[in-house]
Amino acid sequence: MKKAIILIAALLMVGGAVAQKRLRDYGVMMGVMKTGALNAITDVKGVTVGQVTLTSDVAQTGVTAIVPHQGNLFKKKCPAAVYVGNGFGKLAGSTQVQELGNIETPIVLTNTLSVAEGIAGTVEYTLKRNADVRSVNALVGETNDGGLNDIRARFVTKDHVIEAIEKAKGGPVEEGCVGAGNGTVAFGYKAGIGTASRVLPASMGGYTVGVLVQANFGGVLNVAGVPVGPLLGKYSYRDKILQDVDGSCMIVVITDAPVDARNLERMAKRAIMGMAQTGGIASNGSGDYAIAVSVAEQNLIDENTETYQPTLLHNDDMSPLFMATMEATTEAIWNSLFAAHDVTSNGRTVKAIDKQQAIDYIKKSQAATGLKPTYPLK
Repeated sequence: MKKAIILIAALLMVGGAVAQKRLRDYGVMMGVMKTGALNAITDVKGVTVGQVTLTSDVAQTGVTAIVPHQGNLFKKKCPAAVYVGNGFGKLAGSTQVQELGNIETPIVLTNTLSVAEGIAGTVEYTLKRNADVRSVNALVGETNDGGLNDIRARFVTKDHVIEAIEKAKGGPVEEGCVGAGNGTVAFGYKAGIGTASRVLPASMGGYTVGVLVQANFGGVLNVAGVPVGPLLGKYSYRDKILQDVDGSCMIVVITDAPVDARNLERMAKRAIMGMAQTGGIASNGSGDYAIAVSVAEQNLIDENTETYQPTLLHNDDMSPLFMATMEATTEAIWNSLFAAHDVTSNGRTVKAIDKQQAIDYIKKSQAATGLKPTYPLK
């Protein structure tokens, strides 16, 4: 019989805002592009995020749902693409996205053995809002939280998935040990959900790129150009404790730039490059996927029309979006680590990164260069 699950708020809420420290809150700057107002995926207009966190003495798991726009997603589909960095994973619905170049449901993230429940909840949510629908392509991704979570118990239900979608909201996004990131581990440290955003200069279109990650993978941690993993003495293959580098990383990229599935796939590739910049190695058993979506209103796909005539950026205009995607992905992964806390569950304890020591190393390294960078990009 499953043990009782306590649904808790994973983070302290103060005045409606998330009270948590992220990497920038420690005075560390990274990248050259401006962030959005929230430095979150919700900086992209219309994007909302909902999370359900399940916690007990044996359970650390949950659901994170990303809703790209506030209309009927099935009736107004979004151009989209999927890029597979390493395919040891279960991204349900990905082949139809690759075939048709769009998504028609919210994007749901959960644990490996709860993908079926993710599909069931997403399908039920869609059917209730579309009386004539007989086929739904639910896009559901996962990472394996089986170290801290009794994953075989399959605590997540379709009702949790529906709840996460229905409670999705704009504003600050909870990070760290929350939702689908409640039981995840990255670089040997407690990780979780992380998010970040970048805004292009007006001269380059002024578009916003938002990223959300579910971080659960291994490698040699690098933060803002500093080899933090080796400096802290924790990195993959250093000892028997850190031999397991598998786990997976789900990356969701959303932009308001008018780009189609082909160029969204190119952006998704840069998200995987951003993961590599943090020290991730896309190990044999790691399912590393990037989903990229455009919510440019003029390009939403209304299949009731006879033709589809999108407005698209030229290939030559894509490079700033590539850089924005890489920067936002790296910072989202770092935020997933710095927003997390120690967790004991399922007979195991995973500690969060020693934030102050890591920050000291980063600041000393950056100060040693004697350089005074001028950013953000204008």
